[in-house]
Amino acid sequence: MRPEIVRALGEMGIERTFAIQELTLPLALAGEDLIGQARTGMGKTFGFGVPLLHRIATAESGTTPLDGTPRALVIVPTRELCLQVTKDLENAGKYLTNHQGPLKVVSIYGGRPYEAQIEALRHGVDVIVGTPGRLLDLANQQHLILGKVGVLVLDEADEMLDLGFLPDIERILGMVPDKRQTMLFSATMPGPIITLARTFLTRPTHIRAEEPHDSAVHDRTAQFVYRAHALDKSELVARVLQAENRGATMIFTRTKRTAQKVADDLAERGFAVGAVHGDLGQIAREKALAKFRKGTIDVLVATDVAARGIDIDDVTHVINYQCPEDEKTYVHRIGRTGRAGRTGVAVTLIDWDELNRWAGIDKALGLGIPEPVETYSRSPHLFSDLGIPEGVTGTIRKPKPERDEDAEVVERPERTPRKRNRRRTRGGKPIDGEATTSTGDAGEQGEAEAGSAPAEGTAGADGERPARRRRRRRKSTGEDGADGATAEANGAAEAKDTAPAGSTAEASTDEASAAEGTDAETGEQPARRRRRRRKPAGESAGDASAADSATPVEANSTAGVSA
Repeated sequence: MRPEIVRALGEMGIERTFAIQELTLPLALAGEDLIGQARTGMGKTFGFGVPLLHRIATAESGTTPLDGTPRALVIVPTRELCLQVTKDLENAGKYLTNHQGPLKVVSIYGGRPYEAQIEALRHGVDVIVGTPGRLLDLANQQHLILGKVGVLVLDEADEMLDLGFLPDIERILGMVPDKRQTMLFSATMPGPIITLARTFLTRPTHIRAEEPHDSAVHDRTAQFVYRAHALDKSELVARVLQAENRGATMIFTRTKRTAQKVADDLAERGFAVGAVHGDLGQIAREKALAKFRKGTIDVLVATDVAARGIDIDDVTHVINYQCPEDEKTYVHRIGRTGRAGRTGVAVTLIDWDELNRWAGIDKALGLGIPEPVETYSRSPHLFSDLGIPEGVTGTIRKPKPERDEDAEVVERPERTPRKRNRRRTRGGKPIDGEATTSTGDAGEQGEAEAGSAPAEGTAGADGERPARRRRRRRKSTGEDGADGATAEANGAAEAKDTAPAGSTAEASTDEASAAEGTDAETGEQPARRRRRRRKPAGESAGDASAADSATPVEANSTAGVSA
């Protein structure tokens, strides 16, 4: 093996090989086709990654020299696994170089814009890790050249079969050269995968690192199966998450909707939780996985498809919130814990309507738990089995911050009252607390104020209309007209009786002029203001009656003066 790869692995803390790596490395480094079967977490990535990097970087291996076109292709089923394999290959080959500089590994997967991936291919690439759909799209568009690929890897082949990628994989295999090395890795080997291997692999060597069902009954993974009620599952899971020595935990569901519901419920209970499922965007899924790997969150809720191939060694607990579809899915789920020689705990919750499905899984794997024990969130055996402290509840209450006695107390400044400068208006004009003089009062003051207060609705000597009363009640047409006429007639008659003859005549003349809409002194018709506003029917009738009532009074006043 090249010393650059050995140096990089040493810096990653990898000093010994696992079973699958020990069996595959000699054959893969020699360029032979092979089928590797081992459960998830047994080191399959470096089992094919190390030989892949060694062969494309070594001229004596028989591969085409690096010139910027892809020399190795790794096909994976999911985006998360694509990013993970890319990162592992970059770390293992960071000291390898090509004709221009460091070895380039590029990930190609859906959910991201085409432009960035096309630009990366134009700048040259040595190893491509991608999902079948996006790889086939770029190959059909002539952006991805597969004519010089010397090493081909199919990782998690059984999962790609379940997702319906088998036709895409067959088309991609038809684009690569016939003279190549092909490695196929999978946790299980169903019939279609065996057929695929016989079609596209050349006399492959089948390597099995363990017994067929050894992964399901691994001694390092303690398995507990409980029959739980659907309405009590969230409370039960919340108590399991408070078990002693619990580290990173993965919770599996069958549907995307259930995954998000469980994540939201646990977040409300105070747990640091994230979700990974198909309804989330690619960026949100990558952020959740990054937080889970960094330890920012310690609970990850995921569906089977989204979590396939996620390689996180620190997972201590796996919870099957819903019963798996079959024994293969069960093997993949609990394979997230007890990885790389570590111990783990797998808890499976079975609802009443899932007992038949679980019975089939138990029989296929020989677990010896055909009838799970009925369990609730407060069952004593749940606390004793999983090491849950007594008295825990389904909610984590964060402690309130303690008050510092030495902290400086800052008094809040007293607020200054706000001053409101609002002015009341009536008829569009400001008023200062005094009510507008009524028409009747204006008639009584006719002697003291010359030409003041003409009939309501008419213009005075200055051409302005009097302000209208806002609290005036609407009256009927006849009643309003009669009141206006009576008030005007009474005012004019009273002025006639109390004033001298000359002044009476003068006042009557001014009053008549005002009623006719002309100026008593100049004879010019003053400008009327706000004539465009429509008046109520009662008010208009009152104005007309008042104007008519002024005519007899004017005649009487003139006759009195002549006499």
